[in-house]
Amino acid sequence: MAVKAAPYAAMVMDARTGKVLHAQNADTRLHPASLTKMMTLYIVFEAVQNGELTMDTLVTVSKNAAAEPPSKLGLREGQKIKLRYLVRAAAVKSANDAATAIGEAVEGSEAAFARRMNRTAKAIGMTRTTFKNAHGLTAEGHLSTARDMTILGRHVIYDYPEYYNLFSRVTADAGVRTVSHTNRRLLQSYKGADGIKTGYTRAAGFNLVASAERGRERVIATVFGGQSTASRNAKVAELLDLGFRESPTRVAFLAPGKPPYLGRGAGSGGIVVANTSDPAPGTRAKSIRVASAAVSRSLRPQARAGSVAPAVPADDVAPLVAQLEEDIETVLKEVQSTSSAAAAAPVVVAASAAAPSASAKPIRRPQGVTLASAALRDTPTPAREAEVVTRLSTNDARHWGINVGRFQSRYAAEKILLKTALAETATLDGSLRKVVQGNRGFDANFMGLTRDTAELACKRLQARQVNCFMIGPS
Repeated sequence: MAVKAAPYAAMVMDARTGKVLHAQNADTRLHPASLTKMMTLYIVFEAVQNGELTMDTLVTVSKNAAAEPPSKLGLREGQKIKLRYLVRAAAVKSANDAATAIGEAVEGSEAAFARRMNRTAKAIGMTRTTFKNAHGLTAEGHLSTARDMTILGRHVIYDYPEYYNLFSRVTADAGVRTVSHTNRRLLQSYKGADGIKTGYTRAAGFNLVASAERGRERVIATVFGGQSTASRNAKVAELLDLGFRESPTRVAFLAPGKPPYLGRGAGSGGIVVANTSDPAPGTRAKSIRVASAAVSRSLRPQARAGSVAPAVPADDVAPLVAQLEEDIETVLKEVQSTSSAAAAAPVVVAASAAAPSASAKPIRRPQGVTLASAALRDTPTPAREAEVVTRLSTNDARHWGINVGRFQSRYAAEKILLKTALAETATLDGSLRKVVQGNRGFDANFMGLTRDTAELACKRLQARQVNCFMIGPS
């Protein structure tokens, strides 16, 4: 079917570096149609990662969502369906009712979700995009550009790689039925194609953001205003070919850098401070607002909380372990040589019945090491068996902490804590490394910080693209 579409626009980008290889009319604001759903899905991935809800959260379909026009999954008002099925329907079938239900589940209303979409778009560098809804059906002022959608596609690929496979599924189980991919023809015909999103309305024409990977190279091509599915796919294939011709085989990878978390309640530019407790499924964690610690750009990829920690080569881990053992031995020797019962903060103190109630001023320990306990060696056994007491220092209201991720194993969380402590001794010196097990994994926390120190630590870690949230006093 041929239609009179909006003006043609296109962009080709080397996904590894963000270098633009081709652009035509790329900054003209046009109707994005269902390319919009890339942002809807990007935000739900972010929401799941940050504990706002889970993929198993049951979503109650509203009258508004059920009434959306096709393409749709066929949801009914009052129906309960798991979030994961809505995500599959939006990614694979481009279902409008599923997209609206997702937005309402995350933010409570479609209007609030659109505001979050716009905050997130601005944070990742989409400078000429305005979202009005979660699905992309034509609405006044709902506009984007080929450049902005290419940028968004790149962030979807690299910010949430654990979910990217959704966009390459030819079919998917959407709970109520199996759905087929809207772009299966290109996926099946173009070598290396693995996503990501189609879009069509009368006002927009046939739009597509596509990505393909061949060997070391990955290219993203975007087309707005295609005249038909076939001609659009042919043009995208041509642009992908151009991209692979122009891209060098070897190039230094430059990740786009995940934006700061701008979840519910962070609309004024602040960051949301995580709570260490795990919220019940379908609810949001308690949060408080602090000054913004946003980092506009970084050359390093960001660690993803809630996923398995990246594998660290044995050659990298061994020196860290050896250094840790050496530092621990040094601290133990210092403890032996002190005449008081004080140790590095946070500290485990051997306290006898005659010990004074006030703690002595903590001694400084070697950089990069935090001890949860330190035993005194070769000390005479008192008449009463020594009682071991663990506590955090109260100096300077050290009741704050930071969280650097949630992981699937205690080992992964402890490994990240060790690496972070050794890398950021300036602010984390004297803090307590603490792994907190919850229903959804193991939180990696540094505790025993002042508010100022915690905020500074988060800023410094975010500058290195390390995921970080402040934890307030309980």
